Amino acid sequence: NDDWIDVTHKMKCLPTQVLSELYPSQFPMEVRYYLASWIEEQHWEDFNVDDTAQESQALQLLEQIVSFLQDMSQQNSNVVERLRLQHIAVNMVCCLPVFLTALIFVIYFQGAPVTSFPDSPTPQPPCPPAHSPLPATGTMRDEGLHSVDLLVFKVLELQSCREQIHRMQKELQSERQSFESMLGEETSVCSCASTWRFSSLMAILQKRAQLLEEAALCLDQCLSHLIHRIRTWRREQHLATIGAPFNEDLSPLQTWCEQLLGVNVKIREEVVLAAQECGGAEPVRKLQERLERLFQTLIQSSLIVDKQPPQIIKTQSKFSTSVRFLLGEKVAPGRPALLKAQIVTEAQARNLVQLVAIPTDNVGELVSHTALLDYNSSNKTTCATFKNMCIKKIKRADRRGSESVTEEKFAIHFSGEISLVGFDSPCRVQALSVPIVVIVHGSQDINAMATIIWDCAFSDPDRVPFVVPDRVPWKQMCMTLESKFMSEVKTQRGLDIYNQHFLAQKIFNKPDYSGDFSNMLVTWSQFNKEMLPGRAFTFWQWFEGVLELTKKHLQNYWSDNLIFGFIGKQHLHLILQDRPNGTFLLRFSDSEIGGITIAYIAPSENGGRKIQNIQPFTKKDLEIRSLGDRIRDIASITHMYPEFQKNDVFKKYYTGT
Repeated sequence: NDDWIDVTHKMKCLPTQVLSELYPSQFPMEVRYYLASWIEEQHWEDFNVDDTAQESQALQLLEQIVSFLQDMSQQNSNVVERLRLQHIAVNMVCCLPVFLTALIFVIYFQGAPVTSFPDSPTPQPPCPPAHSPLPATGTMRDEGLHSVDLLVFKVLELQSCREQIHRMQKELQSERQSFESMLGEETSVCSCASTWRFSSLMAILQKRAQLLEEAALCLDQCLSHLIHRIRTWRREQHLATIGAPFNEDLSPLQTWCEQLLGVNVKIREEVVLAAQECGGAEPVRKLQERLERLFQTLIQSSLIVDKQPPQIIKTQSKFSTSVRFLLGEKVAPGRPALLKAQIVTEAQARNLVQLVAIPTDNVGELVSHTALLDYNSSNKTTCATFKNMCIKKIKRADRRGSESVTEEKFAIHFSGEISLVGFDSPCRVQALSVPIVVIVHGSQDINAMATIIWDCAFSDPDRVPFVVPDRVPWKQMCMTLESKFMSEVKTQRGLDIYNQHFLAQKIFNKPDYSGDFSNMLVTWSQFNKEMLPGRAFTFWQWFEGVLELTKKHLQNYWSDNLIFGFIGKQHLHLILQDRPNGTFLLRFSDSEIGGITIAYIAPSENGGRKIQNIQPFTKKDLEIRSLGDRIRDIASITHMYPEFQKNDVFKKYYTGT
């Protein structure tokens, strides 16, 4: 059919190793080729691999396939193909029906690696920089899910091996009994048969040992993919602070965790059976230890802070946060898990990551610091929600040099013991929130936000808590400012090249520089420690004032492109000097925090022309009278730059007289 023709065409581009993974020995490619139409007519989506009640249905499917292959072999005139089909049919008789059906199901429905493979190789995009606001995750997730498919193959193949071993052992036992009752020539014949069957048993035992190693390796790889994806999710969650898009849905990761736990349990069962048969040999013990390590890693990775606490917390103020356990359905009923929260310093957070040691020194008094993991049957989530939390007091560390309290970072550490179904001992779990800054007064909020933004935008995802660079390229800073501005103002209009250039001139104190700032390095001090020349505020304090003003009073004006915004006086004179008198534009005040001013061309006393700047309007001014009405009130301004009649563009913002 057309689907199979398309698949076979794309297969030409696939490496041999990939093909062998897609079509294991129990389900050769010839079966897919000869039975393509029949396979695609079956309702595989209704089949549940874990439902033992469907074994009879699987057996019927297996019998049909074997029958088809036998008929085709008899009708095939090519001797080689006829023998090959007969050989495949004989081998498939030995397959577990459920195993075979699962193979067909996964190959047909999870065949994305084949059906989506390009006709010709395409170059891969370069890896994103360490501080990229939007990590690329699609390809990595596809690879991870494909690895889970291969892992399922391994487990099913292990179960098939076990069935074959048991069957051969029974047959050998039966032959031994027959051997003991036979004499003469018959004994020799029976002995040869037993020798042959014993060799086959040894071969399948060796195959099982190899499959166990391969399954453990594949599980390790799948877990690595999962952990990478969880870290990426956390990174995207953190970047949402500066306005980066974030999909908070954890359902796919929860499914992934549950799959890997289930597979881990099944592999451990196979290892236990293998240990019983070989007397607990050293390779098997090492395999058990390895699976235990993978199990502990999976459990530890499954506790996620799904709703982060506020990153700026004022003492005595209430807040909430929640933690989600991605293996919640495995929590033992009747044994509720109590999670505890405590505040930790940067140094303690570093020790937690490196040594996995629970801090004993309490640096802050946290109210409502315990919560039970609660299962929600409607959305199948298990969360511990900490409500009405409050930091009553905080113990500050000794600060270095000119470091202020708003530069000190803490975090909330969550820990507890969780009992899982099927496991005797409880598992200790822990998770760490994103960095927080603790303040005691609202006046510290702006400087604290600067610390949070710098930490969020420029920290490496795999950093030691909570290390950040002291300087970053301007292009990264510019992207961060734009992202933050757009998300706070809730607008699709970003900062144009003129806005960006002016901001660079301002932060670097280079008002006359017209070159490229992209790779110039901005320091933390330039961002929010050093006062701007001739001002009593830092760059961030000034920018944040503009952001607040625009968010509360100018959102629609900005989105309608009526505000030029960030522009220096030199550029202002350049674009207005040849405009008619009364031409104006709206720009953010250079000299005042949170102000917008009107710059316009006006006649001078000596008959010439000059640029006039009206006293900036602050949020207090705009609360009294809107910007639109103020523009209407000023008769000396008539046209918005470059040549729009003001009443045409601002009319919708005029209110009553």
